[in-house]
Amino acid sequence: MTTSIIVDTQRTVTPLWPVPQERRVVTVLFADIVGSTALVDRLDPEDVRALQRAYFDTVAGVLHRWHGVVEKYIGDAVMALFGARHSDGFDAYRAVRAGLEIQAALDRRPMVDGIRLRVRVGVATGEVVVDLGDVVTGGHGVASGAVITTAARLQEYAAPGAVALCAATARATAGLITQRQLTPVPVAGRVPPVPVWHAVGPVRPGADRHDGPLIGRRRELATIRDQLGAAIRNRTPRWISLVGPTGSGRSRLLHELTRGLTTVDGLSVRWCVATCQPYPDQVLAPVAHLLRDLAGIRHSDGPAAVHDRLVAALTPLFPPTRVATAVPALQRLLTTPDGSAAALAGAAICREVLLRLAAHRPLMVAVDDLDRAAPAVSRFLHALFGAATERGLPLALLTVHQPQWADTRPGPARQMTIGPLATVQSGRLLRHLLTRAGQPVALVDRLLPLVGGRPGHAAAYVTSLVDGADPAALALPEAVRRAVGAELDHLDGERRAVLMAAGTLGGLISGAAVDRALGWTPGRSASALRTLVASGLLLPHQVGGYAFAAPALRQVAAERLPRALRAVFQRRAAGVPHLDTVHRDANPRAGAVSGSAARSAEIVRLDTVGARTGRLDAVFAALASAGPGDATGPTAPRRGIPIPTMATRPAASGSDANRPAGPRRLRAVASAGDVPPTPATRPPRGAGGDLSRDIGRAATPIRPAPTSSAGHWTSADAGVVRAIPRPPLIRPLDGLPASA
Repeated sequence: MTTSIIVDTQRTVTPLWPVPQERRVVTVLFADIVGSTALVDRLDPEDVRALQRAYFDTVAGVLHRWHGVVEKYIGDAVMALFGARHSDGFDAYRAVRAGLEIQAALDRRPMVDGIRLRVRVGVATGEVVVDLGDVVTGGHGVASGAVITTAARLQEYAAPGAVALCAATARATAGLITQRQLTPVPVAGRVPPVPVWHAVGPVRPGADRHDGPLIGRRRELATIRDQLGAAIRNRTPRWISLVGPTGSGRSRLLHELTRGLTTVDGLSVRWCVATCQPYPDQVLAPVAHLLRDLAGIRHSDGPAAVHDRLVAALTPLFPPTRVATAVPALQRLLTTPDGSAAALAGAAICREVLLRLAAHRPLMVAVDDLDRAAPAVSRFLHALFGAATERGLPLALLTVHQPQWADTRPGPARQMTIGPLATVQSGRLLRHLLTRAGQPVALVDRLLPLVGGRPGHAAAYVTSLVDGADPAALALPEAVRRAVGAELDHLDGERRAVLMAAGTLGGLISGAAVDRALGWTPGRSASALRTLVASGLLLPHQVGGYAFAAPALRQVAAERLPRALRAVFQRRAAGVPHLDTVHRDANPRAGAVSGSAARSAEIVRLDTVGARTGRLDAVFAALASAGPGDATGPTAPRRGIPIPTMATRPAASGSDANRPAGPRRLRAVASAGDVPPTPATRPPRGAGGDLSRDIGRAATPIRPAPTSSAGHWTSADAGVVRAIPRPPLIRPLDGLPASA
């Protein structure tokens, strides 16, 4: 059943976004008072009014703290949305934490005349259509979708004081919230019964597991090791930032560094590592995490054990009198890292402990997911780095965060951008993950174009298969959708609209097509497109235009648009020629490959072809060019796919519509005389130049053309210029020995 909300037609709202409505995955929280009817019947109306105000103020305060938007009050029930306009990828987590905190706040706060209220809370996650212009507290009619009804039904099955979760919410908060699954419950209009979970509480933070082999990244590791080694060797502190989108393998790279870099020039190196959890309870929690790491304190340790471990850690660094005063302050920081004066005093002592530790032994301080932390943590790190620089200590600071993090790092800071894996490396990673998960290795071919070189996306697809996803459909995993949706929501409305419009257009993206789709004046999207390239979401293409950096980003951006608006964008842009459109050559008998993978043809003299033949054949033996339905990687030769060489033609892919940016084409010309420019094109499928007909056909000798051909060499069988493919991935070739 779909819930529809009627909006007051007299209300005029000016949309804040070029695209006023979006299809979004949001989390809905529905809270209702237990036994409200009997309670209201026995109270005076003035007392009812005072009780409602106290209740609504408490609930709304908690919701706002967790960035929820109150969509409506229905009697004594409250409905709130999380992720209605902006998503950080943790909307479900924030909604569940808000539900738990609402229960705790009402338990602690007696209402009018000592009355204590009990509420039921239901939390559901699903797709809705959102009116972005109305996403404000009290904006009735903001969202429409079945998930609203689901949240209302779930709270009916929650025990008083409990928070009930739907299956999607339980999956989104797995590992972050302790859950208890209940017996599925019958819901009107739903067959079979709906599974329900109860949220127990937040999970204590722990280290991520990294138990598989590291594939690729050897160059990045070597570069960072050199930088860290120089900081220790020269006693010149360095701040290094590992920057990359979610799923790029930033945390895995940090794990390899902490495990592999243990000495520099024979000196033992000490690591102190903290991970910033999403929305920590206390702003200085990452600093407390650092303190626990350096003192070896476990969360299960009691007060006496914590005291003893702190004394053992501080005794070699401070005189006894200083240890006696510092330990209680550090204990308070560990107990309540809330940003209070006492917690800040403990953080200052923790900073001095790190500095003195670095004076005795080279120290590496690392903070993962720093973009999640409060500004107080950033100030702590800046002060630590500044003091270490003044004292000339062998200390290095390593921070890991997403590209959009806007904190200003010190001038000496160095940034290492974590790019996508090469195609060969992605194939190896997928094969390893599928084998370990007991899934068919043949799925590598289909998964390779979907993961976009991001290890996290590869792991998410394999996990979804293990969880029962249909291998024939290979739907976008929920974890990838959340992460990519958060990347999209970090953009302002105009850049977001450009990406959404571009997602509906096939092939390469041109500014003219985006302008036409959005109904903008020509050239208006140019600035936004350049900014999207700078932020790593789009990639400039050699033939002009742009391509999406991640395949999942195109899908999420396009699916954000309502169906009607998607059709409008496509219709508007239909008249703009695509950059990857196939053009016919002036000579009907001569053709080469164009399409979405078109590149400028490289002209090669025949007298140099022989020297390059051996190298190209070796390359193609390792890398086979493939379209979206095939793989580029080690599985292709095993399936008996012909390897293109200088003597054979490349196999054409089954579809050109979504063919990735790929091969550059080589044109063979005579070694003497000028080479007139001839456009490289390919005839449509079914024409005489269809390369797929020639797969496996013996190569025919190349002979000189008549004099009128101006020195061009043509094929004796079809009279076409043979297109010799170049490996589609140049970067992986250069890095192959270092990453194999």
